[in-house]
Amino acid sequence: MTDLTITLIQTPLYSENPEANRAMLEEKISQIGQATDLIVLPEMFTTGFTMNPERMAEPMGLTTFRWMKQQAAQTGAVVTGSYVVKEGGNFFNRLLWMQPDGNFETYDKRHLFRMSGEHHHYAAGTRRLVKSWKGWRICPLICYDLRFPVWSRNTGPAFDLLLYVANWPAARSHAWNTLLQARAIENLCYVVGVNRVGTDGKGYAYAGESCVVDFRGERSGYQQNLEVIHTESLKKTDLSTFRENFPAFLDADEFTIQGVD
Repeated sequence: MTDLTITLIQTPLYSENPEANRAMLEEKISQIGQATDLIVLPEMFTTGFTMNPERMAEPMGLTTFRWMKQQAAQTGAVVTGSYVVKEGGNFFNRLLWMQPDGNFETYDKRHLFRMSGEHHHYAAGTRRLVKSWKGWRICPLICYDLRFPVWSRNTGPAFDLLLYVANWPAARSHAWNTLLQARAIENLCYVVGVNRVGTDGKGYAYAGESCVVDFRGERSGYQQNLEVIHTESLKKTDLSTFRENFPAFLDADEFTIQGVD
């Protein structure tokens, strides 16, 4: 069984400055310094969390898409994170999953953060994405999705790793840390959360606290208020052994979610 090497990039972001953010992140990616399978960037990594999609959105296939394709090809790793996309007359907080061979998938944020009015500016996603990579099944989600366990539920189990990219303010750090651990324990899987640091254009502070949480809820790679490039290998054998010895998923409730593709 193959381990998965994953790199978390915890960084400040330039407010609504895609060119500066791409240049900064390209430099950080070049500093990883070892082989990795998956590089994870924060939510809205080109802009920070913005409610100005009319000015900041890109059509699919243009600058940021091409940049991610180039980074994936150069590193031999999947590169993923979300940015603002316009498609079909709507705006989306869209995660792009870009593979080194140029194949890609997208996930549109399902739960829009109404306390910032995100639901007034963006269209919600209607489907969950699970990707197979290096022998792992990975489900990438976005920020506020973390608060909704039904959307994250691992029936089957359907995936080995839950991945959350975020702009999660420091004022709610306790919820961030608690929910990441809860999602790992209840879903018998690894959970990775990648959050930004610094202060955004509206003065909100972000503590980072990106981390890897294993299936027992034990945390590693945690750093607060620092720029960090953290690379760690996830152990597939350890996950499989734990699931064999503690198969709680066999007692999970069956359900369907209405209004989902």
